[in-house]
Order: sequence, then C-alpha cells, then structure tokens
Amino acid sequence: MHVPDGFINAPVSAAAGVVAAGVVAVSLREARRELDERTAPLAGLVAAFIFAVQMLNFPVAAGTSGHLLGGALAAILVGPWTGVLCIAVVLLMQGILFADGGLTALGVNITVMGVVTVVVAYALFRGLVLVLPRTRRSVTVASFAAALVSVPAAAAAFTLLYAVGGTTDVPLSKVLTAMVGVHVLIGIGEAVITMLTVGAVVAVRPDLVHGARGLTAPLKLRVGGELVDAAPAAPATAPAGSPKKLWIGGLVTALVLAGFASFYASASPDGLEKVAADKGIDSKVEDHAAADSPLADYGVKGIEAPRLSGGLAGVIGVGATLAVGTGAFWVVHRRRTHAETAA
Repeated sequence: MHVPDGFINAPVSAAAGVVAAGVVAVSLREARRELDERTAPLAGLVAAFIFAVQMLNFPVAAGTSGHLLGGALAAILVGPWTGVLCIAVVLLMQGILFADGGLTALGVNITVMGVVTVVVAYALFRGLVLVLPRTRRSVTVASFAAALVSVPAAAAAFTLLYAVGGTTDVPLSKVLTAMVGVHVLIGIGEAVITMLTVGAVVAVRPDLVHGARGLTAPLKLRVGGELVDAAPAAPATAPAGSPKKLWIGGLVTALVLAGFASFYASASPDGLEKVAADKGIDSKVEDHAAADSPLADYGVKGIEAPRLSGGLAGVIGVGATLAVGTGAFWVVHRRRTHAETAA
C-alpha cells in the first residue's frame, strides 16, 4: 500500500507529514518506557524482519497481490510507540534506497501504514486480551484479529486522505469499495503472518513479547476471609531460548526471506496499485525522486542476473534497516538510562 508521489496533493501530503512527524516525535519519547537492554536490539530486528516480509507479495485475487503492512506485528512484539518507529524506519529505507513509496508522500505512508495500523491493531489487541483467558493461545488469537482489522482500516484511512486531497476525479464510493474490499483479503494474509510470528516468539520467549506481558494471572490465597495475591514463585526452568539466539534466528530468517524467498513472490500489482490502475487514480503519478538509486525497484544496478540482483538488494535492505533501526532504538534506550541516572 505504498502511496507514490502524485496520488495526494501537496497541501494534504504536507499535513500528513506534520501528523506523521508529530507522532514519531512523541513515539521517540514514549518508546523509552518500552525499550530496555533486551528489547532494544529486538526492535531493530523487528523492523528488519518487516522489511523482509514486505518483499513477499502473496496473491489475493485475480491479478492482485498483497504484502504485510506490519503495524500490528510491530506493536504486539515491541509495543505501540516502538511499533510506530519500526514502520517509520522501514518506510524511510524503502523510500530512500529502493524508490518504493513517494518521498513527498512519506508522511502519508507513515500515517496510513504506521500510525493507523498500530493504533487500530493495538487497541483491538488489548481489548481482546482483557476479555480472553490469559493464555498464550489468547495472545495469538488476538494478534490474528488485530492484524486482520488493521489492513482495511489503513485502506479506509487512505481513502479519507484521497477524499480530501486526491489529484484525480474518481467517485469516492468506488475508491472506498475497491480499497476496503481488496484489503480485507490482504488482511487475511497479514493476520496469518502476524499470528504465526507472534506465536513463534511467544512459544520460546513470552517475556520478550510486549503484548504477552502479565500473561499469567497471580495466584490467589484466602487470608482471613479475603483473597490476596500470593508471592510469585521462582520459575522452574529458564526461558527456552536466550535473547541472543532469538535475535540470530530472526536475522537469519529475514535474510533468507529477503535474499531468496522474495524471488518467488507474486509479480502482480498490490492492492493499491491495482485499484489505482483500474479506477484511474494513478493518472497523475509522478516519477520517484530516488528512481536513479542503485537499488531502485529492489535490484542492484549492474547485476543482470535477476535472482542475484534481487536477492542481494534484499540482503542489503535487511542490513540497512537493521543497522538504522537498532541504532535509533539504542539511542532511545540510552536516553532513558541517562534520564534515570540524572534523576
């Protein structure tokens, strides 16, 4: 759902940019409460993993594909504030290095794909976790539902921006119906990917999953006729895997997905591209400012072999996203540490 330059006019794009910048600024401050020595490196990995999985377009209908947006996944794994930052890092890398998503539309993309998906998904996720039994299965079920709803919500948000600042004259009802309809199907794929990923991490290190914190209800004892919380018992066994092993496993998976599996992704246009072509939204699309990037269109210029070119571009993208994301999250964490020390 990467919005290119030219779909939304300059004033609305600028307004979306202000909104996105404001949310990112607040997220940089609030993420300090979500990040610690263990989760800061994990947040960088989450951004790199989302970058990799977004390269895997999957077919959803005749001539249409979809890909992960990642807002729900990021929010559940590392927290909503950090999740917004993860998606912002991914979109920034895609726009600058790979000419994917317009640079003047960066604010639109962060608002739609980052802010809206995170807010909708995490709100629904927390609501479901509160009413469902406090088990690991409930976390995975809630993650499925949250991810499923977040994608058509993002499609509706794009339609709203188009209604205000669209550069083409297409009936709004047609845009809304087409966008939400196809993105409901894409949302199913998003939900499956999110559920499987969250379930895999919860199975080995539930303590590292932001959405799984407080999973087990405290034991109650009756003392003097009243129920009180019992002192927590020491864990019988250590967590199944160390954060380092989880990090290495996640990185290897991201590299394999981006460097190898991405070659087998669907070549059909994604939901927004298909709707834009069918309805004429793309009639005023503009050339990307980074079209001459050596990595534009997820290939390495000068390398003719498609598999090698695309795979190498994917690996570079994962590495760049991991480096930028980890560096940013580590700085945010260090600011928290310095603030606590000063206090």
